[in-house]
Amino acid sequence: MADFNSFKADLLTRIRNTRTTRWVRFGIVALIFILWVVWMGSPWWALLLFLLFDIYITGYIPFTWWKKSKSRTVRTVMSWVDAIVYALILVYFIFNFVGQNYQIPSSSLEKTLLTGDYLWVNKLTYGPRVPMTPVHFPLVHNTLPIINTKSYLDWPSAGYKRLKGLRDVELNDIAVFNFPAGDTVALNFENSSEYYDLLVKRYGWKRVNTDRATFGEVIYRPVDRRVNFVKRVVGLPGQRIAIHDDVIYLDGKAQAQPENVQFMYFAAFSAPLDPEQCHELGIALEDVQIMNPDNVETAEILKAIPGSERASSVYTLPMTASMIETLSADGRLLGYVKWNGDTNGQSFLFPDELADNWTIADYGGENGILIPRKGMTVPLTYDNWLTYQRVIRNYEGHSDARWDGTQVVIEGKPAKDYTFQMDYYFMMGDNRHLSQDSRFWGFVPEDHIVGTPMMVLISFDKDRSIFNGGIRWNRILKDANPEK
Repeated sequence: MADFNSFKADLLTRIRNTRTTRWVRFGIVALIFILWVVWMGSPWWALLLFLLFDIYITGYIPFTWWKKSKSRTVRTVMSWVDAIVYALILVYFIFNFVGQNYQIPSSSLEKTLLTGDYLWVNKLTYGPRVPMTPVHFPLVHNTLPIINTKSYLDWPSAGYKRLKGLRDVELNDIAVFNFPAGDTVALNFENSSEYYDLLVKRYGWKRVNTDRATFGEVIYRPVDRRVNFVKRVVGLPGQRIAIHDDVIYLDGKAQAQPENVQFMYFAAFSAPLDPEQCHELGIALEDVQIMNPDNVETAEILKAIPGSERASSVYTLPMTASMIETLSADGRLLGYVKWNGDTNGQSFLFPDELADNWTIADYGGENGILIPRKGMTVPLTYDNWLTYQRVIRNYEGHSDARWDGTQVVIEGKPAKDYTFQMDYYFMMGDNRHLSQDSRFWGFVPEDHIVGTPMMVLISFDKDRSIFNGGIRWNRILKDANPEK
């Protein structure tokens, strides 16, 4: 009893001696924390209020022991450590529950978003995901620089949970998401367009998993540590999507093209395009290819391009409707023919076998592909198995599911139908013929959705030096999702 009375007296003394400023700081932090606990929907987190109370008011846990050290060096070093730790904790919560920066690595969304754009991605719109790998370094995504090791721990891990957001994902949103086919990764190719499944199709499972010199170590990435992609939402859960002559159809109804959509063309020009003209037009140099008239296949294409006989140069390049109008009006563009999207069997469209006769411009066949919706049930025919096997096996956890030659078997039992556990989306880039998207690797599960870009923070043109237009000043703080 005496010990309790002594503790009580000491506690009251510490509370009385706490400065008003610390009470104010504690009140602000506690209010924010309580609102966060309510948002999380898990009252157990509220127990951490006792820890916050001790940090700000009572001080029984000696977090600031270093302030009483007689060593000036200790006090200086630990003051920096203390500031860095606080900063990292703040960044951790902001990046996980509010938003984070993201760089556009490719031209798949040109001209809406440009290669070299640094975006602020808003996670509040759709609601942030509770971290699935909660122990991670907040300033990098999945790899620590220099030492080149994982920036997260695989354990502990958590299941998928999304907090309440402002609205659901909508058609034509630009969304950032974790790359669904990035679950298994050949590390030497993680940041290239040649993802693991594609490598296996091209080179075989044995070579990809044993040739470390070429492909690197093969590892598994948790959902929230997979590479980030950014695309436009062109199909919602439960809709049936098809593409005919580059026009998207949802449930049989043609959809309007985004304002800045662009396609690849074979185009004849009166004079060669130089880098400055490409910059003026907003075309990435890597996307412009000169056609060799001595090539037999090229010679046949040239015959179909109006004005090619008078052309100084012929290119394959992406163009928007407004770009074609500008180039035609000033006489530079003599004629053009749109590429038909045929990849000569080199791109392995989704889903395998069903897509053998499809192209990226004419995709989905006559009936299109049904995008899975949570609670929707489909019969497990062979065609449906080909379409949804990755959903069933990789995204919804039935890794043993298989086609035994006559039927689907899940958990050792024949399955005549399947009910989806999550919503899924179909994503495509606005640079339609130069975008690795759902036409190649399939649906995007709801648990892979990160957020939606809100603004361009800053933009760098990799084709120009920093002192010669390398910074795109006109894009700073520009709306990153202008059509919404």
